[in-house]
Amino acid sequence: MVDVALRSYFLTPASDPKLNNPYDAHETIRGLKVSKAPAPNGIPNRALKHLPQRAVSLVAQIFHAVLRTHHFPQVWKHVRLISVLKPGKDPALLSSYRLICLLNTIGKLLEKILLARILHVVSERQLMRDEQFGFRPRHSTSLKLALLVERITRNFGEKRLTGAVFLDVAKGFDTFWIDGLLYKLTLLNFPSYIVHTVSNYLRDRTFEASFQTATSSRRGIPAGVAQGGLISAVLFSLYVNDMPSTSHHVEFALYADDTAIIAMSHMPTLLVSYL
Repeated sequence: MVDVALRSYFLTPASDPKLNNPYDAHETIRGLKVSKAPAPNGIPNRALKHLPQRAVSLVAQIFHAVLRTHHFPQVWKHVRLISVLKPGKDPALLSSYRLICLLNTIGKLLEKILLARILHVVSERQLMRDEQFGFRPRHSTSLKLALLVERITRNFGEKRLTGAVFLDVAKGFDTFWIDGLLYKLTLLNFPSYIVHTVSNYLRDRTFEASFQTATSSRRGIPAGVAQGGLISAVLFSLYVNDMPSTSHHVEFALYADDTAIIAMSHMPTLLVSYL
């Protein structure tokens, strides 16, 4: 059903995006951190911050062309993975290394603009469920922890028990179903140009892995969102946004792919059954 619905959806013309304002591109470039490592294309953020206004206007035109044609350039969909040893860890163990993802600098600029458009739709239409605290304005892990502590304290005062199950989806960002995400975006009535662009952005991605002086050959990424991608977290949040609602005895606390299920009851047996 999903395949048929998506084929029909992508056969219809997409909506036209609002023209990119060169000022938006200029502000996005101004916000870049010069301390970030250069991307695989070798262009450092410092070089972008010194672009003249005419060049920034041309970059904005390129971005608008991408959104209008829904073609995310292939060179922007390549990522280099660098392994960095964690402090004090055994270098012989694979788990001792942290992966750093280097994406194309220009591509990340477009992602910032695309992210702003996605978040505008999410905020304007209130699409994200209240329990989701990941990557939303005026939401943070600290705020959710404060609300959780307040809930436990209130239950304690009312002589109710509080139980929780904490879930962390293994490889959630790497393995989720792309067509499933796109189908959910259509159900949420996202502007069609965003759905078409996200579809192209997610497909045919490639990566290479670097370790010390060695670099692997390029390999394809068949599923999931881009590691290190700026829109990856909000896309995953929208993907799990239709998680079934709970009873008044159970609450969710969501932060992207991390989920906490909190239950409350006066009776231990009921508390266990809720979880």
